[in-house]
Amino acid sequence: MLKKAGKDIPTKSGTKTNPKSQKEVPGQMLDKASKEIPTTSGTKSQIMMRLEKMVEESDIMHGAIRSVDMDEGVFGIAHSELIAKEDMQQLFEHEELGIAVIHTYIWYMYDTLMRGTELCNRFNFIAAFRINMTFITKNPTSVMNELVDRFMVIGDNTKPSLYFLPFNSGNDGHWVLVAMDLSRLMVYYLDSLPGNWSKYPSMKKTVDAAILKFRSKKNYRNRKNITWVRVQCPQQNNSVDCGFFVLRFMRDIIALNRIDIPKMVWNNNLGFILILSDISSNLLLNHEYVLFS
Repeated sequence: MLKKAGKDIPTKSGTKTNPKSQKEVPGQMLDKASKEIPTTSGTKSQIMMRLEKMVEESDIMHGAIRSVDMDEGVFGIAHSELIAKEDMQQLFEHEELGIAVIHTYIWYMYDTLMRGTELCNRFNFIAAFRINMTFITKNPTSVMNELVDRFMVIGDNTKPSLYFLPFNSGNDGHWVLVAMDLSRLMVYYLDSLPGNWSKYPSMKKTVDAAILKFRSKKNYRNRKNITWVRVQCPQQNNSVDCGFFVLRFMRDIIALNRIDIPKMVWNNNLGFILILSDISSNLLLNHEYVLFS
């Protein structure tokens, strides 16, 4: 079992990241967020080799399973995520990320960047295992109600805040990030492949319906239509990095305390290597987050 997580993680210089001190600066480029997040040095291959060596030395390669217990602060409900051999292989073999890795990194961001700070009132997460294309295809009304229930967990949604939905196209498909601001009726679409939300019309329809139903239940006035914005993001150059980019998008936005996301904000294309470095140095190496006995 994982040890209880701390609120701060030391940076390479020995100081601690303080989310409260991070201000929202209009137009600031989000690639600067990497200066605030601890990473480990080394090339991509060196980091992956260290990851593989750590996993090989643990009992997880012999069938052991770890349980990551997440309180309701992360997804609005208490949740346990199981981590097994195949999940670690996604990292050091550079494969497409599954839900377990996505959720575990979200929990890590919540615990190290947000817990106990004002950021908890500005950023919220929606569990990918509850809202995805597979479930929307089977029962869109049920998925819409799941979204509404998640929105209702927060007492006051009249102030600007973002709900992050890592959305999967189904059958271990493509990951995109949908960030919803319920107070301003804004939905940001972040995709590391070309195109926009028109690729997933049923997803957009379900999200729009959930936002409107939530606002109706809260007796909020709908003064305008829901606006969708396609954010110009770094693009992946292979078929596997979409999950890494989705994690990078969330991490940078939280680190810079951004609610209003400009259409063009990123300067670099370091989704995979930066997130892999983050996982290597903190989720695995830091004693409070080590996944292995």
